[in-house]
Amino acid sequence: MSGPVGALESAVRAAVAAVDDPEYPGVSIIDLGLLEQIEVSGERVEVGLIPTFSGCPALTMIADEVRASVGAVDGVEEVEVTWLAGPVWSVERVSGRACDRLAADFTVAVHLGPPPACPLCGGLTSELSAFGPSRCRSVHRCTSCGEVVEALRG
Repeated sequence: MSGPVGALESAVRAAVAAVDDPEYPGVSIIDLGLLEQIEVSGERVEVGLIPTFSGCPALTMIADEVRASVGAVDGVEEVEVTWLAGPVWSVERVSGRACDRLAADFTVAVHLGPPPACPLCGGLTSELSAFGPSRCRSVHRCTSCGEVVEALRG
């Protein structure tokens, strides 16, 4: 990535990284693994995002914020944001930085198989419900400290 297109693509990537998930302020949609592709063609930019699940109520808000953030980049005249059908989002796409922030600030664990550890004390958790406040989360309780823990699942 070099030259004007490479510089513009880097600026666009930084603009997308500045967009936080509406449910998790301070956690970038890039760190949550939603960004799949950026295509720059002259002054036109296409951003391809992957939803955590197709019925997520925040999709419109995220797309609007990406359009505004990328549209503010010098050299960008047109922005198209597309929600892609594939690849399918998985918690494996979530960065370590996001996992740490979700645990510390929101008591949310990332669930990749066996029940996640409690983000507060590190104890074992047991699943209370496969259905949390949204389809991409389940609810657990720590068997050590009793904390209720939401877990991103995918």
